[in-house]
Amino acid sequence: MPPRPDARPGAAAPARPRPRTPRARVARFTRAERWIHRTTAALMGACVVSAACLYLPQLAELVGRRALVATVHEWTGLLTPAPTLLGLASRAFRADLSRLNRFGPHDRRWLRSALRRDRSDGARPAGKFNAGQKLYAASLSGAVLVMAGTGLLMWFTGLAPLVWRTSATFVHDWLAPAVVLLLLGHIGMALGDPEARRGMRTGTVDRVWAAREHPLWRTDGDGEDTRAN
Repeated sequence: MPPRPDARPGAAAPARPRPRTPRARVARFTRAERWIHRTTAALMGACVVSAACLYLPQLAELVGRRALVATVHEWTGLLTPAPTLLGLASRAFRADLSRLNRFGPHDRRWLRSALRRDRSDGARPAGKFNAGQKLYAASLSGAVLVMAGTGLLMWFTGLAPLVWRTSATFVHDWLAPAVVLLLLGHIGMALGDPEARRGMRTGTVDRVWAAREHPLWRTDGDGEDTRAN
């Protein structure tokens, strides 16, 4: 190749910019797990919105068609546990449920650090799921089951005596705001962590993020280290 006209004899050729290497990513959620999450979110969102239209007079007047809204609320509430039950056919989903149900010494340390707002290195050890995520999953799962059970008693009035239905209505109505608060907290945490959202959307996360936020998670797929830390 002939030299450039403006090139001086003996001058070194300008360095070419190196292509930017993409950061390594690791698999976090399978396609089945992501669809379980999306379907559950859609059902629960429809259930909460329809409940608001039933209980808030301003929304009830705006939407109208109370019978249709009540039917949507009843069926979405009844079907909310369905994606989780169907997801039990997925081996990866069952493995993650097992991780969510294990609470070890490192989780207690994570909670203590979270209460102290300690963000120093190593203060919040976590496996694939941290202690906050485990508590959220347990709380929401229990609340959904209670809401479904009390809702059935309210829907099918012949299932139980009046005193049971009255108690079910009381529990259902007062547990609903707690569920809304849980969901808002979950959404708020997700909005504050773009990489966590990307992991649920694409199934993969940045390896550096995983090492920082979930240092006990063994990203080779063999589980997590649950030894005391």
